[in-house]
Amino acid sequence: MVLKKTDLKSREAQAKTLTLLALWDLGGTKREVKKSDLTKRVTRTNDKAKDYQEVFEELQKVGAIAIASKNRVAKISLTDKGLQILDAGLKSNDFEFDGSQVGTPIANALVKWIRQMDSIASTKTNQENKSNKDAIASYEEFKSVALEVHEKLNYNYNLDNLVPIYRIRREIGDRVSRENFNTWLLEMQEKDILQLQGGSVEDSAPDKIEDSITTKVSGLRCYAKRLNS
Repeated sequence: MVLKKTDLKSREAQAKTLTLLALWDLGGTKREVKKSDLTKRVTRTNDKAKDYQEVFEELQKVGAIAIASKNRVAKISLTDKGLQILDAGLKSNDFEFDGSQVGTPIANALVKWIRQMDSIASTKTNQENKSNKDAIASYEEFKSVALEVHEKLNYNYNLDNLVPIYRIRREIGDRVSRENFNTWLLEMQEKDILQLQGGSVEDSAPDKIEDSITTKVSGLRCYAKRLNS
């Protein structure tokens, strides 16, 4: 193996990480990969295919991979847990290559993984920045956005001025916290801008009811009616 010569436990952990990396590179998250193809990919000079049988068994035992047999051909796929274990293994301080020779497929797979992780991290950062930039920070801003959303939903869906609260909440999304949404929408009612009405959503779906508003005094309120222009 091209692993650093550390203690046996560390070597085994690195062998599992390289096996998961190879499986990922072969498309194991999207399809089943022949066990023979995976074995061929991870087996290095002076290694034997049977050396990895225990690695496969351990990975299957912890739920990192799934092994199925079709037409007497063993096939392996990578699970979500396997991706987590792979990520943790590559980030481990103990993970290093031993010697100056690293197989091209392994090196390319590692580069591919790094690029994908960087892309995911960049996308996540952009989304977080956009969310922070668009966050609603005051009642006045919320009132403006809520009325705009109410008008749009009412017009687009012909709601006869009774717009489901859950639709308003979901349209605004994570720009406002659930607590502020509830507080500020109730404040709009107190100021006679909106009237929050009872009843239930059209299909009584629990998630839609949860995204409505429930108060100790008035109970469940599912619809918002515009009172003034």
